[in-house]
Amino acid sequence: MIGRTCCVIFGLLSCLFSAAETLVIAGDSWCPINCEADAEQRGIFVELAEQIFAESGIEVEYRTVNWARALRDARSGKIDAVLGAGIHDAPDFLFGDAASGVSRNCFYARPGTTWRYTGVDALPAITLGAINGYSYGEELDSYIRTFQRDLRRVQLAAGERALTINAEKVSLGRIDATLENTWVMAAFLKRAGKRPALEQVGCRRPDVPIYLAFSPALPSSERYLAIYQQGLHRFRQDGRYERLLQRYGVSSLD
Repeated sequence: MIGRTCCVIFGLLSCLFSAAETLVIAGDSWCPINCEADAEQRGIFVELAEQIFAESGIEVEYRTVNWARALRDARSGKIDAVLGAGIHDAPDFLFGDAASGVSRNCFYARPGTTWRYTGVDALPAITLGAINGYSYGEELDSYIRTFQRDLRRVQLAAGERALTINAEKVSLGRIDATLENTWVMAAFLKRAGKRPALEQVGCRRPDVPIYLAFSPALPSSERYLAIYQQGLHRFRQDGRYERLLQRYGVSSLD
């Protein structure tokens, strides 16, 4: 009798665990916004999603893949959401009213360069490095689309090493400047040490809101979005959001 009771209890527990709800999110490594899946600190937006959905009993599975694949998988419904997307990255996705953060995109060149970013009109004087599939705001996106086949104007890097590739190309003089989020570049340069040495030479304004963006193909996306937006509001109100940023050595961009 005892053995049979244990089997029944074990079976019920197995059913409960197997029925646990799991949300799958993905993005390319864009640390500290989202870092490698096996890293000790998995990223600001990853932890934010994990903590918010845990309050509703939902587990989060986080994957790192290249950005184009992350968008493709979410668009087809293979995963639930992508991390760090701007609205222009995937205008068909579900974004919500409140952004998870903002991306301040700045230009980085070799130390001593005289070129400065003063607006899109300054770009024809240089060869710009950017990441394929990223959105940098409407004006810069339009410039990149227009000249993406002209390697004298724009060179796009892709894959999980895209930032490293662009930074090395600047360092070697193969391109004049690259465009990157300030949090991400600061973390990259800290990991890289003194090489490559890059200097900030101007920033795009205004800043670009970035989101946990949900798949347009899944009926569950509206519910997940509502849970996330409500949680994000709570975290901002009670100070947990700012404390999370501080643990990664960054602060809100004002």
